[in-house]
This record gives sequence, structure tokens and C-alpha cells, in this order.
Amino acid sequence: MTGFARPMPVKTPTSAPFWDALGQHRIVIQYSASTQAYVFYPRVLAPRTLADDLEWREISGMGTLYSFTVARRPVGPHFADAVPQMLAIVEWDEGPRFSTELVDVAPEDLGIGMRVRPVFHDYPEHDVTMLRYTPA
Repeated sequence: MTGFARPMPVKTPTSAPFWDALGQHRIVIQYSASTQAYVFYPRVLAPRTLADDLEWREISGMGTLYSFTVARRPVGPHFADAVPQMLAIVEWDEGPRFSTELVDVAPEDLGIGMRVRPVFHDYPEHDVTMLRYTPA
């Protein structure tokens, strides 16, 4: 262990439905009727239209690897024991992109456009579940 506590997300009133669903191993994100599109990150008003029409909808979480990098040096002292760390952007089938970490895969097996599926990592001591990804 590094001696440093890893930073954990802070649930806000706006983001609570997302984090609460992850705790149930479900993924919910917002959908805007005025833009006819899914929205992520959680917000109060729809992007572009500023409409107050955001509703929470469950998604599969399946997606495509949009981008990634392999951090062979720790991104900070809190992650000294977590290298190589595979940081990624996943494009959900529903449209939005999600910044995450890839797990249970070797760096040499990664490729842009590969199909990925969600993996839920529970941290009960922090009352949080993190969403990570692995090859589908």
C-alpha cells in the first residue's frame, strides 16, 4: 500500500442517481427529450437547449473503446501501487463517452474500437461503486 488514501468521488444532489445506481450494479444516465440524446456527465439542464427535461434512464453500459493510454508511471502518489494503469474513454452504445479505467486485460491486448463491458468495483468502506471496463 502506498500510505496515501485513494481519492473517491463525492456524491452531489445532481449526481446521486448515477452513484446510487452503480451501488446496485446498474448504470443510469440522463436523457433529454429536447435534444433526443443521452447526456453524461449529470447536470441540471440539457446541453444546447438548456431545457429542464432531463430524466434518468438505465443503459446497458456496453460500449466501444474510444481512446486509451497506459500509464506506466503513477498518475499520483495515491496510485503508486496501481501501475500499469490503463486509463480509457469508453463510448457507450447510447452515445455519451465515459472516462474510466480498464481492468483484467493486458496493455498489448487493447485496441481502439474494441467492444468493452462494464465491471463494478465496490468500495463499501467509502459507500461508493466505481465503474470500470474490460473486453467484452
